[in-house]
Amino acid sequence: MKTENKEVGRYLVVKILEPRMGADRAASFKDEMGKLVDQGHTAFVLDLSEVNFIDSTGLGAILSILKRVGKSGDIIVTGTSDTVGSMFKLTRMDRVFQMFPTVDEALATRV
Repeated sequence: MKTENKEVGRYLVVKILEPRMGADRAASFKDEMGKLVDQGHTAFVLDLSEVNFIDSTGLGAILSILKRVGKSGDIIVTGTSDTVGSMFKLTRMDRVFQMFPTVDEALATRV
């Protein structure tokens, strides 16, 4: 999975650079994010602005990373399209993750 990572304060902003986050990409996403957690990162802003499709496997991969970072960790989701955002709402994942329209808005709440 192609990503672009940038550290901002205690957060690592991870921008997904692929249009789909389905069963075909979920395993590579989990592997890549797992490596970042192993390197000591526990606070993430996940930028989904390039993603226009996500399925339950993609959502499950994000949830598994949240479980892996534990209570001391944090994952904020940003940039969801209408389609992706509706999947978060349909599965009630919008209640699990803090969601913001943009990375800047998410980071502004954390200063």
